[in-house]
Amino acid sequence: MGIPRSSLCPRNTSFYGIVPGKEAMPLRRIRVNVTFGKPSNFCKEPLTFEVVDFLGVYHAILDRPCFTKFMAVPNYTYLKLKMLGPNRVITIEGSFEQAYYYE
Repeated sequence: MGIPRSSLCPRNTSFYGIVPGKEAMPLRRIRVNVTFGKPSNFCKEPLTFEVVDFLGVYHAILDRPCFTKFMAVPNYTYLKLKMLGPNRVITIEGSFEQAYYYE
């Protein structure tokens, strides 16, 4: 993303459930303004992300507090996320090909 490491905040807590059977130690964390939708219908909120240094199929993992903040409903089978926008429902669609491609 081109974010300098100096703008990341230190983190000392590990989390579980990302790498099966192991704890994951985030390198640092960052707060980023996240926008879902298009210019005519969007939601924007600041979210805090844990930055990790391992390969995986996820680029970002959104959790329940994120879904609550955006009043979003995920559908994991169809890789879709729906939330209320100011004008109509915003639908974010994922891609199975992009989800499983990593170097």
